[in-house]
Amino acid sequence: MQTALSEAAERNKHPILEKLCSLLSSSTSILEIGSGTGQHAIHFAHSLPHLLWQPTELPDKLPALSHLCRNHPSDNLAQPIMLDIDDDPWPTFQADAVFTANTLHIVHWQQVQRLFIQVDQLLPENGLFCIYGPFNHDGHYNSESNRQFDRWLKNRDPGSGIRDITDLSKLAESCDLLLKECYTLPANNCLLVWHKHKPTHSKYK
Repeated sequence: MQTALSEAAERNKHPILEKLCSLLSSSTSILEIGSGTGQHAIHFAHSLPHLLWQPTELPDKLPALSHLCRNHPSDNLAQPIMLDIDDDPWPTFQADAVFTANTLHIVHWQQVQRLFIQVDQLLPENGLFCIYGPFNHDGHYNSESNRQFDRWLKNRDPGSGIRDITDLSKLAESCDLLLKECYTLPANNCLLVWHKHKPTHSKYK
C-alpha cells in the first residue's frame, strides 16, 4: 500500500515537537485526533519514548495510517484505532493529554464543540489539550495567506473555516479548559495549549 505523505507535516513536525518536548515531559499517554498520514505520530513517538502515543483516524483513512505505522514501529506507538468526532460514545481511553493538528478548520463548528466536550470528559485534572493549526484572533487574520486559505475552505465547504481563538476560549471555558499557552509557529500557524483545571462534573450527564 502506497501512502501519500504530507509535505506540510514534514515541515511542521520539528517546530511542533520542540514545544511538545517540554509540554508533555510529565505526561504518560496521549490520544491524537485525526492522525492523517501518521507522520506526526511516528516522529513524536520516536522522539518522546516516555509517552504512549495513540493515533486515530476515520474508517476510510485508517488502513493507510495503520500501514505507515507498521512500517515505522516503536514500542510506544500504539496500533491506530478508528475514531470519529461524532461517535457517541467515544471509545474508552486512558490518556492525560490530547493532540490534534489541522482539524478544527476542516470540521464544522458543531463538531468543534463536540470535540471540546469529549476532551473535557476524557482528560484528568491537569491534563493538556494541544491544538496545532491556523487561527484568527478577535476576528483578524494573521496573514493574507490565511485569509485566502479561509476563503478557499468556505468555498469548498461553508461549514469549515479558520477558527477564532476568542470563540474557542469561550467554548473551552464552558468545558473546564483554560488556555495555557499560544505559541506562534512557522507558516502562520499556532500551537494552542489548553489545561484541564478541574475534574469533569455532571453538566454533561
